[in-house]
Amino acid sequence: MDHQATPPKPSLPLHPHIIIIAYPFPSHIHSMLNLAQLLCLSHLKVTFITTVHARNNLLCFSDVISRFRCYSGFRFETIPDGLPHGLTDDHRSSGVGIVQLLHSLSATAKPFLKEIVVTSGGEDSAPQRCIIADGFANFAVDVAEEVGVPIISFHPVSAAATWAYFSIPSLIQAGELPFNGKDMDEPILSVKGMEKLLRRRDLPGNCRVDDLEDPFFKFMMEFRKCFRTKHHIINSFQELEGSTLDQMRIGDMLNVYAIGPLHELLRNKLGSCNVTLTTSSNGLHEDGKKCMDWLDRQPPNSVLYVCFGTLTLVSEETLAEFWHGLMNSGQRFLWALNPRLVLNKKVERGEVPTEILNGLEGRCCVVEWAPQQEVLAHSAVGGFLTHCGWNSIMESIVAGVPMIGWPFYADQQVNSRFLGEVWKIGLDMKDTCDRHIIEKMVRDLMEVRKDEFLQRAKQFANSAKECAKEGGSSISSLENLIEDIKRM
Repeated sequence: MDHQATPPKPSLPLHPHIIIIAYPFPSHIHSMLNLAQLLCLSHLKVTFITTVHARNNLLCFSDVISRFRCYSGFRFETIPDGLPHGLTDDHRSSGVGIVQLLHSLSATAKPFLKEIVVTSGGEDSAPQRCIIADGFANFAVDVAEEVGVPIISFHPVSAAATWAYFSIPSLIQAGELPFNGKDMDEPILSVKGMEKLLRRRDLPGNCRVDDLEDPFFKFMMEFRKCFRTKHHIINSFQELEGSTLDQMRIGDMLNVYAIGPLHELLRNKLGSCNVTLTTSSNGLHEDGKKCMDWLDRQPPNSVLYVCFGTLTLVSEETLAEFWHGLMNSGQRFLWALNPRLVLNKKVERGEVPTEILNGLEGRCCVVEWAPQQEVLAHSAVGGFLTHCGWNSIMESIVAGVPMIGWPFYADQQVNSRFLGEVWKIGLDMKDTCDRHIIEKMVRDLMEVRKDEFLQRAKQFANSAKECAKEGGSSISSLENLIEDIKRM
């Protein structure tokens, strides 16, 4: 009797295992979680790494566990940051403190990250690993090179800001850095493609120095390790930053994937699966309901939304200038007032100077937290006074809401210049905080030039939504990214 040999089973394709390293800043984690979910929806295994303190904060203030529960290939890992309390108010209050956090993390995390990369995933995925690292996580580049694993840099800031950081050596060589003299309106000519646009005051906040030994500037030079990688992901889209993206591609950053706005891309992907994207925040539902109920009672495009993010810090005098400027403008406004906004002081819930409170006549709503995407999408909102964090700008563009930019630090300076001078969807109010200027700019945005700004903002909103649909530029870039990851 002949015994026929059993044919070998066909080998199944290995799913690449993506190791995502997010820096412990809330905005960075937020956008990289959106990226992680997009990769999970494409059936890739994902290990998401951030610091212990950042993960604990995430679990306290978001529904991230339930959000990722349905993805069997997803898991969280943590690494220490070397500090007893993580990102504290002391670190938020000064550039030196931030640098201390950054250096501590770089010094502490590397061996832990290396161990996770080497041992991650088990036999089925270990041969097909790839790191996607926040551009700030310069230690990840060293680990990837030591272990021999492909690495992709993720830039949680605009293409314009990324290109400005890339151009720092050119600025130094041209003598434009460090600054010589106090004229902040002096043109900057050494960022290719932006020669007639940027002034000193428009450079990233940590580049506005008169000494190259400045601690924050020196860290930014270390951060430039991310430009050693061959692949770069940008949370932006071709129709918004096409000229800058093209400039990057003809420079040394050959493989650039513009896959933004990430939150809109994710919304569309989940929509095709009949799943709704939730952005709830644990323990803050009362604030969210309060502000949304208040918005429901306001006329269309009549409310200015005010929010300065999670890391901005101001003096009590600056806060008072904003209160007076907003009150004197005569406009309705909703302020998501972070209780940690004021340096060395906790702003109590509803704390408003008495003379202002008496003059508002129900024109304002103040909460500690607001569901920003839902607020910006509400028909009552006609403007956004923002610190120009990139996530906030992306969300505002998708919602078609014009902006007043009041940047605080880092990439926000560049973003504010672009929204006012290039995209023309708002006003750049950087480097000033005077109640009369605030009043005038709010009136310009919400009354004098309202129709002009709304029309322009709606055009960009349409572009942002189209690029995130099937066949759009960002969807195509995401598909190219995933195919390139598989080929790695």
